[in-house]
Amino acid sequence: MIASMTGCGIFSKSPPSAVESSGASAGSGGFYKDDGPGFFAPSNLEETPDAVPKMEPLLAGPMRPYVVLGKGYSPMTRLETYKERGIATWYGRRYHGKPTSSGETYDMYAMTAAHTVLPIPSYVRVTNLANKKSVVVRVNDRGPFIGNRLIDLSYTAAYKLGLATAGSGMVEVELIVPGNEGPPKAPATAPAAGNSPAPVSSSSSPGIKPQTGGFFVQLAAFNSRENADAYLQQLRAQKEFQGEPLQIRENAGLFRIQAGPYPNETAARQSADRAARLLNIKPLVSAN
Repeated sequence: MIASMTGCGIFSKSPPSAVESSGASAGSGGFYKDDGPGFFAPSNLEETPDAVPKMEPLLAGPMRPYVVLGKGYSPMTRLETYKERGIATWYGRRYHGKPTSSGETYDMYAMTAAHTVLPIPSYVRVTNLANKKSVVVRVNDRGPFIGNRLIDLSYTAAYKLGLATAGSGMVEVELIVPGNEGPPKAPATAPAAGNSPAPVSSSSSPGIKPQTGGFFVQLAAFNSRENADAYLQQLRAQKEFQGEPLQIRENAGLFRIQAGPYPNETAARQSADRAARLLNIKPLVSAN
């Protein structure tokens, strides 16, 4: 069944363009039809910072199976190990300013990418196998759907990898799971920025005294109730969390997604350990 992708332009997206002649650069000609970088491209594209991986709630719409050009795709529904090699292409100003599968506006000068099955949003490290240059991009769109292409890059990402002029090249794409890079940089009670959940910590004092509410496991925290609801729906959609007592508890303007209550600390810590393995996070066990 074709997934509902209202407003994302997924089915009208044509193949990304390639450069017809060598020697093209930002602001120059030589690109297929009208899909070059444009005359107003930033002059310092090589200095554009990579995307910074962070925890974001996955969008339910782009996770549904869909069909394009007679081929079916089953997107990943969680962040997990992914590493593939294949052909990278890029898409430019014919799509610049148009909606992506995430509902965001495509910016060909940002560090983003399109992929057929990776979670949206997610972050990947893309390495040009010819020159070993690497960039980190945020996947927020679906594609490419022509031939055996693996990933569509923004113009800037392709430029930084040395692929803009050639139009395509062999790359390695590796999914980055936020939180695996090291310990969280903020305490569990710190508000999250934008749509990202606040980091949570696995550390808590031993011998927590249960209060009337029992023991809880905090999985994430958001400034926005809407974002908390979206992340809660994402968790409930995963079979590993079906039947888990999940809820949102608001405190001081922060919306915390918690599992529980559990009758004792041992049961809560067992749930926290399981969530840590499944979600690659560091849950917080508390009694309240």
